[in-house]
Amino acid sequence: MKSGNTIESRYDAIVVGARVAGAGTAMLLARAGLRVLVVERSGYGSDTLSTHALLRPGVLQLHRWGVLDRIISVGTPELRKTTFHYGDEAIEVPIKELDGVKGLYAPRRTVLDAALADAARESGAQIVYGALVKDVVHDETGRVCGVDLVDPSGAQRRIESDIVIGADGARSGVAKAVGAEILRQANRPAAYLYGYWRGLRLDGTHWYFAKDVDAGAIPTNEDMACLFVGMPPARYESGRITGLEPLFGTVLGEIDRDLAAAVASLEREGKLRPFPGRPGFIRKSWGPGWALVGDAGCFKDPITAHGMTDALRDAELLANAVVAGTDEAMAGYQSASDDLAVEFLDLSDRIASFEWDFERLKELHYRLSKLMRREYDLVRSFDQHRAATAA
Repeated sequence: MKSGNTIESRYDAIVVGARVAGAGTAMLLARAGLRVLVVERSGYGSDTLSTHALLRPGVLQLHRWGVLDRIISVGTPELRKTTFHYGDEAIEVPIKELDGVKGLYAPRRTVLDAALADAARESGAQIVYGALVKDVVHDETGRVCGVDLVDPSGAQRRIESDIVIGADGARSGVAKAVGAEILRQANRPAAYLYGYWRGLRLDGTHWYFAKDVDAGAIPTNEDMACLFVGMPPARYESGRITGLEPLFGTVLGEIDRDLAAAVASLEREGKLRPFPGRPGFIRKSWGPGWALVGDAGCFKDPITAHGMTDALRDAELLANAVVAGTDEAMAGYQSASDDLAVEFLDLSDRIASFEWDFERLKELHYRLSKLMRREYDLVRSFDQHRAATAA
């Protein structure tokens, strides 16, 4: 069974969105003993646009939660190397075993989202697919106290809860309903074209950078690779006139002719998927009776591939704060997340701007690597937090 049967009238927490951030948060809240309802407008295991790359902190969390084995068991390739291509220069970075995790992984969202949702449901959360939250409900003091939703049958329902959590993406309806303030805004987004090819032999992930363009090649499930090309939005808009497929081939050829030739010899799985670009932001992520997590709270340009990893991190930060149940804990959630998110947002914006030469880009990547080590240390500390709370 992939969703709950009867929607009750009250829960401890309602989570809007059942993908990485939402399912992860719901799983942790349910494991802490809360009664959790998750509302997802799409279907179980449905696909969504993604680079798929999980970085070391995110993989460690999945391992700690007991979810990583599910992802490995369906044939998600283990990645033991990543390569950065700065023009003709290639810098290989080996992925070493650390804290019981042998490598990195880049699962399809049909795999990752479903694995997290299954873990949430098995932990006691109720997940309802094909339901739509129309609005949040406020009590007489102005505190959020529930949602109005349309259930899968089309019936309108009012469900009460102690907290409503928006995990419904960058265009979050929950954020709009509660008037969540944008605290920081980026302004130099890039545009991307994504596609999937089967049979492209890759020795790990590859990240390519050339003048005013970039690309990524990421091995994923079913012997497929996700390839994307990035460019300034103005070039993307002008390229739409002649067609997205010629634009993809042209940009990939500017980046690496051999890769472009290899891709041209293979059959693409499905259509190219466009992303015209969206400015990054950090929103205020909590208020009376509500919270935001994942892209709803912080969205960054995809070029740094940190979206899913940061969503998993913030899911645990938020779950810990909700369980603590105080405004101080919720403010601590925002502070701990922003301590990393502000710099991640800035670095992503700088890289997406294409206003760099290779030496400057290497410096930005070095800063990104140092920031990731801080994030990894934070994730490792979660077990200490859990042990202290239990004691």
